[in-house]
Amino acid sequence: MSKTYQVTGINLKAQALGESDKIVTILTREFGLIRAVAPGARKHNSSLGGRSGMFVVNELLIAKGRSLDKITQAQTIKTYPGLTKDLGKLAASQYLAEIVLCQALSEQPQEELYELLNEHLNRLEALSHTEASILAHLSHGVFHLLALAGLTPQVQVCCLTQRPLIPNFTDPNWQVGFSISAGGTVCLETWEGLRKQRDKERKINSSVPRSPHSPTTSASPISGYQTVVHRQEIPVISNRLNATELEILQQLSQPEIMLINAAKDDGWLSVEQILRQYAQYHLGRPIRSATLIDSYFAANHDATV
Repeated sequence: MSKTYQVTGINLKAQALGESDKIVTILTREFGLIRAVAPGARKHNSSLGGRSGMFVVNELLIAKGRSLDKITQAQTIKTYPGLTKDLGKLAASQYLAEIVLCQALSEQPQEELYELLNEHLNRLEALSHTEASILAHLSHGVFHLLALAGLTPQVQVCCLTQRPLIPNFTDPNWQVGFSISAGGTVCLETWEGLRKQRDKERKINSSVPRSPHSPTTSASPISGYQTVVHRQEIPVISNRLNATELEILQQLSQPEIMLINAAKDDGWLSVEQILRQYAQYHLGRPIRSATLIDSYFAANHDATV
């Protein structure tokens, strides 16, 4: 007889197998990410049909198999019907699920990740439908998932100076930089100073005549040693944020979302784009579900223009 084990998990992905089965990818508390066959799940009268749907939470009895495990019993303990009835909420939920699939581990307990995903799905389902609120809760969820993976972007201080960054609402032209490669926010005045200094050094070096036989590095009086000068790397600025966008980013670390300027979609849209680029850089792959968010907001924008 095959060995069996019990888990509690949420379905994140499903694909057809054969004529009537499904392969379901499940995030479980006890063993992390598992893939198991739901036999007959695509049959009309199958008891596993609804239980193998997206974002259904089940208590499962699973039999170990040679290549794939098999679900033998499933008892549903929670569903999220509100997500499937709203295209915006569904797109945001699939977006979060894709990030979880990228960072979840197999054969290891993933209770914190499991609880965090369910918490944000609960919030998405319960919120009143507005474009800004969907983007706000999506951004909040992405930020928390990145933090759990140890990939929190630095948004409270400048990555170059480590000095606090405070949004300046009195100057309408005030901006701060965001560098994906540097890991977060950058003071543009400091960045511009470093860039000018680098350009000045390049200009000086290019104007100094150099003999074809002269060395490219300076040797010290002690033979065999060379002086190496380390200069601070100048990060690439990926985005520029205004005061509202920086304030949003700085408050995303809080347990509860603060709907700053919720009536305006532009701030949340920019923040979501920044977090998307940052997540894709660190995950090493595009978030394909994000195209659903783009399509959804583009369609709603066209409908209201």
